[in-house]
Amino acid sequence: QVQLVESGGGLVQAGGSLRLSCAASGRDFSIYAMAWYRQAPGKQRELVARLTNTGFTIYVDSVKGRFTISGDTTQNTVNLQMNSLKPEDTAVYFCNGERPGRANLWGKGTLVTVSS
Repeated sequence: QVQLVESGGGLVQAGGSLRLSCAASGRDFSIYAMAWYRQAPGKQRELVARLTNTGFTIYVDSVKGRFTISGDTTQNTVNLQMNSLKPEDTAVYFCNGERPGRANLWGKGTLVTVSS
């Protein structure tokens, strides 16, 4: 079973930057899109950014202009460059891989804490 592993979380001051990375332990050729989700304490998990195998990207409104998703779905890798971080960006960030007709793959998450 392929697993997704995130890295790059940590503590940063407001206005700072972090880069998250996600890679698969093996290789799943059926993954056609990869995404980053986040879940803040007491809140539901939300989609932050998504990248398809055609290069199409989408972002939640709250991160547009600050976050950039990149990667290669064929290599099962995805990154999230986060700039101008705000305290409200504090959350556990999860990597996600979408596969047609099969359950999505999820990483275990990496904690991002933004101090004011």
